[in-house]
Amino acid sequence: MNAVKNQVQNISQFPVVGIGASAGGLDTFKKVISTIPEDSGMAYVIVQHLSPDHPSSLSQLLALHSKIPVLEIVNNIDLVPNHIYVIPENNLVVASNGYLQLKERNRSENRNNIIDIFFESLAKVHKTYAIGIILSGTAFDGTAGFKIIKEFGGATIAQDPETTIFKSMPQSAIDADAVDYVLAPENIPQQLLEIQKSYITNHAYTEEEDIPKNDEETLYQIINLVFLRTGNDFRQYKQPTLRRRIARRMVVVQRHSIEEYYHYLKNNKEEQDLLFNDFLIPVTYFFRDPAFFESLSTTAFPLLVKNITNNNIRIWIAGCSTGEEAYSLAISLHEYLLNTNTNAKVQIFASDISEKCITKARAAVYTSQDVQQISEERLRNYFIKRDGQYHINKVIRDMCVFATHNFINDPPFAKLIWFPAGML
Repeated sequence: MNAVKNQVQNISQFPVVGIGASAGGLDTFKKVISTIPEDSGMAYVIVQHLSPDHPSSLSQLLALHSKIPVLEIVNNIDLVPNHIYVIPENNLVVASNGYLQLKERNRSENRNNIIDIFFESLAKVHKTYAIGIILSGTAFDGTAGFKIIKEFGGATIAQDPETTIFKSMPQSAIDADAVDYVLAPENIPQQLLEIQKSYITNHAYTEEEDIPKNDEETLYQIINLVFLRTGNDFRQYKQPTLRRRIARRMVVVQRHSIEEYYHYLKNNKEEQDLLFNDFLIPVTYFFRDPAFFESLSTTAFPLLVKNITNNNIRIWIAGCSTGEEAYSLAISLHEYLLNTNTNAKVQIFASDISEKCITKARAAVYTSQDVQQISEERLRNYFIKRDGQYHINKVIRDMCVFATHNFINDPPFAKLIWFPAGML
């Protein structure tokens, strides 16, 4: 056992591939794993929606089609390359420091996000070495997890919806702009090998390493290309974050040196836009940090009300992304004002440098997946469900003004300033 633990002590040395599916997933799993070579150097974790009431034979079925060992996950099982790990029924699985942990599902909860839960843990533990795959399935489990994998610098693959039995899971991720590759199942293993090659050659550009001195000039040339394309200057951003984003794009487009990527980028405006979007890290959720929003009612809001001028409260949110956290703040403040019987006019100015993000924020329309973290009471009080989507109600929408804006230049006046993602 110690030998195995030593083998996986440095968890960043090999990619870990999370593969999620629900309805229609079994046949697709077989197609994918049947072409995985014996020496890919990657570990694979299969997360399937399973009935909690019946023992699963998924690992035995998949073993018949695999060239590498297929193991049903037990608690604290070590992750090693060239093995496939399969979730058992009635459990959640999360990645930890070189191993997998099982958590029994609460039967009172109808949780359909076990793939999201695993992908999130995978991203936070394995970072740039996390790869997520979504195969056939209903609903949208996996989409939120894909966003987090991309946030931490990993890669994402969705099965081509035209090759699925049930397309809504991969289509949801594609529609959310959370997918790097859209592939037929039989083409996925080869793409994984290409990604593995890029990991090996791009290792120097990951967050944990110092970029070679002779490549620093190329790094700043890349940043300058993005500036010339978008007008946004990233020179003052944290360099490890930018390096991680560049390394991620190098993996996606299979460029094996930063110099090679620079020449590819220089002649490809679409790639410049994609790198710009990666720099922005447009990952946000309603009430993303519950403890923070709870603290607002006990700290920031009382101070705002105490120092109110002409019954006006003005708040500026810089880096608001697609609006979820701006609306979360508006809801929290509205609740506080009601509970304290305070009469005030609230104006929340929410800005972001991404026009695409601001367009979605202004629309104020979100999917069931987007609002899954919101309580039923808040959904009733602050949202209108229409055609399967959730619309922010007029009271909250009128509190918020969204605009494309670079907060380095001409910041507006406000009583409270909040940077949800601006300090990354």
